[in-house]
Amino acid sequence: VQLQASGGGLVQPGGSLRLSCAASGQTFSNYPMGWFRQAPGKEREFVAAISGSGGRTYYADSVKGRFSISRDNAKNMVYLQMSSLKSEDTAVYYCARKGDPATIRLDEAKKYSYWGQGTLVTVSS
Repeated sequence: VQLQASGGGLVQPGGSLRLSCAASGQTFSNYPMGWFRQAPGKEREFVAAISGSGGRTYYADSVKGRFSISRDNAKNMVYLQMSSLKSEDTAVYYCARKGDPATIRLDEAKKYSYWGQGTLVTVSS
């Protein structure tokens, strides 16, 4: 399994950005996918996750109402639509595939077996 994240960049506070993650593998729809982020000097933290079917989504409190995760299983893609961005959203964002199909403990990074290379999001005026 390989994951390729893209879409990061520089955006002003209050702006929007959409991250994409392309995944290889024929069993993409069997597994939950997640987005995590890591800011300079901080630990990696959970941002959002989505079930294999796409029917259930989960968010960190810090992004709830501002970010939206979605997936297209026909294209092996997962997305993170980010709106009302704040300076504290600045981080490297990683997409990840969970190691098992269960839709539990989606906020735990250790439950994800495959990680993309990360894409940098900078929110600054």
